[in-house]
Amino acid sequence: MSSSLRRLTRCAVLTALALALSVAEGLVPLTILFPLPGLRLGLANLVTVYALCRLSGREALLILAARCLLGALLGGNLMALAFSLTGGLLALGVMALLLRCSFLSLFGVSIAGAAAHNTGQILAAMAVLGSRAPLVYLPPLLLCSLVTGAVTGGASMLLVHRIPLPGDIKS
Repeated sequence: MSSSLRRLTRCAVLTALALALSVAEGLVPLTILFPLPGLRLGLANLVTVYALCRLSGREALLILAARCLLGALLGGNLMALAFSLTGGLLALGVMALLLRCSFLSLFGVSIAGAAAHNTGQILAAMAVLGSRAPLVYLPPLLLCSLVTGAVTGGASMLLVHRIPLPGDIKS
């Protein structure tokens, strides 16, 4: 199998995994623990972090964009695309930059990514509503991102360090 076909296949599988995680986490009502509408754990971020660490920023971007687009289409809510894509792109950019900092672990990078994602969603809400009112929602979201980012950060550390790419496995 050619190298480009292998990379395309990896991206497709990771996109499907990210989409499945995104759909699955929609079934877990975090609002029972944290009464904030729309709060999610961010399990799809596991795939983004894995792709950033194991593939490339370009491939992580393609996986993120495909997941957001497919998620909005499957969910029947194209308005959600603006929120998920804005949050996802900001999180991806922040995490890509912070992964270059040797003093930060994936744990810290994931927490920063969760905070950036929430910030991006608030920015999208402000743009859609044409108002600064959604800023009131940002502090509680950032507080929750410490918890959600820590959970996904811990899982990301396990994934990246223990699950090699299929081409890295020695037969």
